[in-house]
Amino acid sequence: MTLELEYGLRVAFAGTPEFARVALQSLLDAGLTVPLVLTQPDRPAGRGLKCLPSPVKALALERGIAVSQPRGLKLDGRFAEDAIAAQAELVAARVDVMVVAAYGLILPAWALALPRLGCLNIHGSLLPRWRGAAPIHRAIEAGDAETGVTIMQMDEGLDTGDMLLSRSVLIDSQDTTATLHDRLAAMGGELIVGALHAAAQGELIPQPQPERGVTYAHKIDKAEAAVDWSAEASVLERRIRAFDPFPGVHTVWQGLPLKLWCARVVPGSADRVSVAGTVLAAGAQGLKVACGGSAALEVTELQRPGGKRLSAATFFQGHFASDWVGGMLG
Repeated sequence: MTLELEYGLRVAFAGTPEFARVALQSLLDAGLTVPLVLTQPDRPAGRGLKCLPSPVKALALERGIAVSQPRGLKLDGRFAEDAIAAQAELVAARVDVMVVAAYGLILPAWALALPRLGCLNIHGSLLPRWRGAAPIHRAIEAGDAETGVTIMQMDEGLDTGDMLLSRSVLIDSQDTTATLHDRLAAMGGELIVGALHAAAQGELIPQPQPERGVTYAHKIDKAEAAVDWSAEASVLERRIRAFDPFPGVHTVWQGLPLKLWCARVVPGSADRVSVAGTVLAAGAQGLKVACGGSAALEVTELQRPGGKRLSAATFFQGHFASDWVGGMLG
């Protein structure tokens, strides 16, 4: 029996990217009534910079769900007119709970208090580790052994609300943000359906987040994507995986940007290192570069401006590998 038939739950959903679309799909597959979706306004994307709907909006329209796209939710803020309209839409939708996943706007007090069961957030980390905007990226970048999804009762703080459900997953040594994102998105969809089952029966037991172990996953800045070759190879290897697919790590070769998409650490190269950023070897096996510390980084997938991501073997079919050795990456 579906949640909607069993408990009469009406769910508003607030989310924007693919991570949120997966969660919305799970709610709909579970038979929940979702009368209203909130998502970010359409924004230019792609080379043509056409205004495109978010993944969440596209699914909502496909399923005939009303969509609201306020530019802000503060009733006394810059976009007060949008906020007042969104408030009226939520009231009219008569929702019991709001599910939030990577929405992109902070919910003010009026929104948190409106549904009788409050607002439940699907967060891509094991709270209190990695509160904030980029928990998947930062977990990989930091070399965490595991991460997961937490269903949280939202409050007015930044991911500070009580924990309701959580599930962990190991981070594989080859995981990128793209691969880990997909596993966590599917997990989040499963967990939120279970959380709503429990909430409808009054079986959720909120657990305050511990004060120890709090870390913040700050939003990814494009400036972070430029390689600092003085860093250790292991740090750079994790950053390459963490910044795949966005924004992509890059360096400079002979004045032109070069993106690095896949790499491995090569231990014991200190005897060949003179300056960090020196190309030690180039060819089908990869682009081997001196780094800080005793190890080198061997880049095995690269991309030139306007080109595709290529394996090192394919990339160096079009370049004289010998021209690279001894050169400097900036």
